[in-house]
Order: sequence, then C-alpha cells, then structure tokens
Amino acid sequence: MAKTIVGLFDTFAHAQSAVNDLISAGFNRDDISVVANNASGEFGTHDSSHGGVNVAQAGGDAVKGAVKGGMYGGLTALAATVALALIPGIGPIAAIGPLSAFLGGAALGATAGGILGGLTGLGVPEHEAGYYAEGIRRGGTLVTIHADDARANEATSILNRHHPVDMDTRAEYYKSTGFTKYDDKLPAYTPSQIEEERTRYSSFSAPATTTASTATTGASMAATNRTVNTGETVSVPIVEEHLAVGKRSVEGGGARIHTRVIETPVTESVTLHEEHVTVDRHAVNRPVTSADLNNAFQETNIELRERTEVPVVAKEARVVEEVTIGKTASERTETITDTVRRTDVDVQELDRDDTTVYNTTGTTTGTTNSGRI
Repeated sequence: MAKTIVGLFDTFAHAQSAVNDLISAGFNRDDISVVANNASGEFGTHDSSHGGVNVAQAGGDAVKGAVKGGMYGGLTALAATVALALIPGIGPIAAIGPLSAFLGGAALGATAGGILGGLTGLGVPEHEAGYYAEGIRRGGTLVTIHADDARANEATSILNRHHPVDMDTRAEYYKSTGFTKYDDKLPAYTPSQIEEERTRYSSFSAPATTTASTATTGASMAATNRTVNTGETVSVPIVEEHLAVGKRSVEGGGARIHTRVIETPVTESVTLHEEHVTVDRHAVNRPVTSADLNNAFQETNIELRERTEVPVVAKEARVVEEVTIGKTASERTETITDTVRRTDVDVQELDRDDTTVYNTTGTTTGTTNSGRI
C-alpha cells in the first residue's frame, strides 16, 4: 500500500533542499510534486493569452512565459514539466510533478479546484487540502511524495529535516485571522503582504519538530541519541496508546408520509317517479243527465298538478384505512478495528571496545580501540 506524504514550507529554499534529499535517497522523481507561490515572478511570467496557464519543458522549450530558470536551477533533479498558472484566490504559482497535471490540463484549466482536487485525489482530506491551498496563497511551497509503505516513514523524516510548517499550529493561526475555509474569491497576496504575513505568524507558531503529514497515517516520531554522564540518570517513558471508542448520533434513513386529495368520478343509478297530466277531448252524442245539469252553464276550474322526483345527492365521509407512523429502536454490536502505538525499549549491552570515552579535562573525545584512546 502506498502513502502520500505532504509538507508545506514557508520558503522555497527549504522545499528545494527537501526535494533534493528525497531524490538523493532514491525516491522516484516522478512521484514528487512541488507547487510554489510565484507572486514575485521568480519562476517566470504568466501569459494571459493562454488562459493563465503556461507550460515549459525541462529541456528549455521555446514557449511564451518560459521559466527563467529559478525552479529548474533549484530542482535540477526533477526533469519534469513546469506549469505556470494564475489560480483564482492564490495568484501566480509554479508547479512541477503530478500535481501540475491538475493545472495545465485543458479540461480543468487554471482553477483552485485543480489544486484541491489534486490533493484530495492523493488521499488528503478535503479540509486539510484547504489549509494547504491557503498556505500556498500566503507564500508557501507545497511538496508531496508518493511512497510505498516501507519507505513512508523515511520520506516523512526527510521532509521533517527541512523545517516544514506545523499544520496544526498554522491552522490555528489562520483561524485567528478569520479564516474558516479556503475561498478562491479572495484576492491573491502581493510579495510585500507575504513578507508581512511571515513576520506575523513567526511570532504566533511554535517551532515544529514533526510536521510533514502522511495522507493515511500520522507523522513519524523522531529518534535521538544521548549519552548519560556519570551520576546522571535518564528516564525513558514507555508510551502506549489506548483505543477509545465512543459514539454519536447521526441521521440514517427514514420515511416521510404526505397526504393528498384524489378525486375519482363515481356513477350511481336511481329510479325516479314522474306524474303526467293527460287531457283527452273527443266528440260524444248522448242525452244530458242530471249530473250534467248540475254543472251545466256554470264556470268551473279543474286543476291537476304533476309531481316529479329529482335526485338528491349527499356525501358521507368514512374512514376506510389507517396508516400508523412510529419508531422502534434496536441494538447492534459493531467491531472497530484500528492500530495503536506503543513505545518499546530494547536494551543492548555494549562491549568495551564500543564504548565512547570522554576526556574530562578537555573537549576532545575518542573511542577506545583495544583499550587505548
């Protein structure tokens, strides 16, 4: 499994020394990236006609905005493409190595997202990538090295020898200035502002001892050699990490119930009663009866009324179904697997021939050889 080790340096000189040492130690130059703030124009100029991105080959190709030689001269071991870009919120930068591909590509263009995306693509958490981008904006130089597990600690140790920034302390400093997260809409720093910024945080941050970070593990522990004089005792603490597992509540799945009204056409049949008045008039020829004489020669009104039934519609609401909402709780056991560190002590007995003898009357020292100084 490979790891990505990331270090931010306040000066390009420190980053240069760290990269040269990595190359000397046999690390693959194609796995090393350098992204430096170029507000001073030390590494070249940027051609606006190319969308803010210029690319110059290490062989010295004739392109607009070709690098003056500062980055090539400082990192002669890296025969890689150098990209000069104008990054929103960061300003002019110069980049070498795999990260430069995120700046010079036509698909991405010169964007701050190129740097953030490149770092997160290498395994750096997004919030940490924002701190590194802000560090470049404020004049820093970023170095990344992709190393195998077996050499990750060695790469970290090499970076730590060249005074990388303690990102925990620097993050606290950024927060004290109002920084919350990286914002590509902020103006780029000028060279004078970068110098003022370095003066301010130099009094804020404590000296760092182990500050290069690994994308998959913490920083390595430094080793020291010490000689114990006569009458002096030294305590070696045995430090052991213990795994503390807590828990917090987070939102999981759920259900949302929404009610709505649906209108459905309904057809019903009903039988209706209707009355109809009929008038039948026809000619007759018969003698008059006494009943006929009672009403003869009188005005008479006879009225008949028709009655008709019409539909009467009424609606009755009835509960035909219920949806019940509730929550149940259950317990489950999850096994957490992690690693903890412990300081172990190996006691090695030294032979007399291997003992270092200090001259108590002066400052000269020597090592015994067959009993002689």
